[in-house]
Amino acid sequence: MSKIVSIHSYRGGTGKSNSTANIAAAIACKGKRVGIVDTDLPSPGVHVLFGFDEERMQRTLNDFLWRRCAIADAVYDVTSILKNRAISGSGLFLVPSSVKVNDISRVLRERYDVELLNEGFQDFIDTLKLDYLFIDTHPGLNEETLLSLTVSDIVLLVLRPDQQDFQGTAVTVDVARRLKVPKLLLLINKALMEYDFAQLKEQVEKAYDTTVSGILPESEDVIRLASNGIFCLNYPDHPISRVIETIAGQIMR
Repeated sequence: MSKIVSIHSYRGGTGKSNSTANIAAAIACKGKRVGIVDTDLPSPGVHVLFGFDEERMQRTLNDFLWRRCAIADAVYDVTSILKNRAISGSGLFLVPSSVKVNDISRVLRERYDVELLNEGFQDFIDTLKLDYLFIDTHPGLNEETLLSLTVSDIVLLVLRPDQQDFQGTAVTVDVARRLKVPKLLLLINKALMEYDFAQLKEQVEKAYDTTVSGILPESEDVIRLASNGIFCLNYPDHPISRVIETIAGQIMR
């Protein structure tokens, strides 16, 4: 049975899109069919990690939401990015959002039918026979985010070890519990290497009464890659990639 996984953060700049792409790719490498939808319509970005630019994206989520096409017409098969790590059954598919200024302005001005977005999720799952659908959400809490949390089997909240992130995550955890999300996980990102990771994990789990699925350190290697590809595919033996594998395993349980 397919599962919907929302990757969310209360604030921007947490590395949410990078986390989405890496975890989705790691699960696809295990022989699963995985889809990603970029619902961060005001500031889309996950497409960059897959080497897409405005010219390559003929159809986007925006076109579906404005009833210009079926969701399947906005799906791009990016399985080839897995290269030699793909095994039998592997599949990775992306529905990007438009980066055109006029399209982003229209979203901000007119909004869109949130219920249609939910239908799109289900059509994507059914048409591509997905095992997992990852939703890369817009930071904060709005109507679209609440829908994503409501329809999700798993919600992974990404936060930095920062007081503003801690406070915002507390609000989001409370909302997720009120919405009765079946499985809630935390991912701490951009932690300084000087931190005691075991102690940080214990403190955060105690504060939120929620499992910390992994802690990713601030890394010059990640910065150096500069979103020019999926980190765990480029550096499969890197310590960060091993943490990604651990998180993927927790999502697949």
